[in-house]
Amino acid sequence: MTTIKGPAIFLAQFMGDSAPFNALESICHWAASLGYVGVQIPTWDSRLIDLEKAAESKTYCDELRGRTEACGVTITELSTHLQGQLVAVHPAYDLMFDAFAPPQLHGNPKARTEWAVQTLKNAAKASRNLGLNAHVTFSGALIWHTVYPWPQRPKGLVDAAFKELAARWRPILDAFDEAGVDLCYEIHPGEDLHDGVTFERFLAATSNHPRCNILYDPSHFVLQQLDYLQYIDIYHERIKMFHVKDAEFNPTGRSGVYGGYQDWAERPGRFRSLGDGQVDFKGIFSKLAQYGYDGWAVLEWECCIKDAAQGALEGAPFIRDHIIKVTERAFDDFAGGAADENLLRKIIGL
Repeated sequence: MTTIKGPAIFLAQFMGDSAPFNALESICHWAASLGYVGVQIPTWDSRLIDLEKAAESKTYCDELRGRTEACGVTITELSTHLQGQLVAVHPAYDLMFDAFAPPQLHGNPKARTEWAVQTLKNAAKASRNLGLNAHVTFSGALIWHTVYPWPQRPKGLVDAAFKELAARWRPILDAFDEAGVDLCYEIHPGEDLHDGVTFERFLAATSNHPRCNILYDPSHFVLQQLDYLQYIDIYHERIKMFHVKDAEFNPTGRSGVYGGYQDWAERPGRFRSLGDGQVDFKGIFSKLAQYGYDGWAVLEWECCIKDAAQGALEGAPFIRDHIIKVTERAFDDFAGGAADENLLRKIIGL
């Protein structure tokens, strides 16, 4: 067993136009002042990282690590959630997802996808140059619009979609393999990889690629009413990253899992600040420790009620209090005795 590292914080939801949230050093000092020891970097924000330069220059990456560590935090992982989304976009979502790409690529899905693929390959090299062993992204989606089977899906549609999705991701997974970095998909509604079954479909379509792994975030499973503790039992060998995010699900006679197109505050399923929702974090941290998860526990703050500053302030001690320092010996060692092969054979009657 291994003690989980943390607490760390994902900076994406906190970056802004005013200090201390508008520059690398100032936001890292802020995170350290709250008790975080790690930061997860969103690569689409050039104020935090120049991804192309990080892919090309080990010197730049060494300097970047030095800048964050001088502030009291280390870089835990890089994120390409927005760019990964663009690896696979159904045309129905082209207009809305164009915002994730540079302006010159808007209205050009083919060029946008090519840019996204190259960006992911750059992220593999940048992670290697930073000395990181895991990276997080989204899978994108080709058939999310068919998630509810009405009209009924034509036979073979799902297999065809996952074959295409795997074909798009296989060169990227190979790039991460070459870099020695695990590529972790955040299993998330809106992605073709949104639960255990869909991850298994994708894993099989990639021939069980060794770099195809999972970022575990229980909040998305609460909203789907999936057993998030059993999920760890099933997929712990592929869980290489962990977002600590809370959620709640309170169905009514008027609305349930689908949410009725309501805003977040009115939906039965909604994300909450740590400790304000229904997630059993004691159970999660216990299972991850049991299975030897050796990565980071990273706060991803999303809440439609509480202010971000309060959520961040409360997040570091919440995570620290849940991290289990794993034992180095069995609790009943005091009652044991020395044993040798002869004794063992006598005990079993030989």
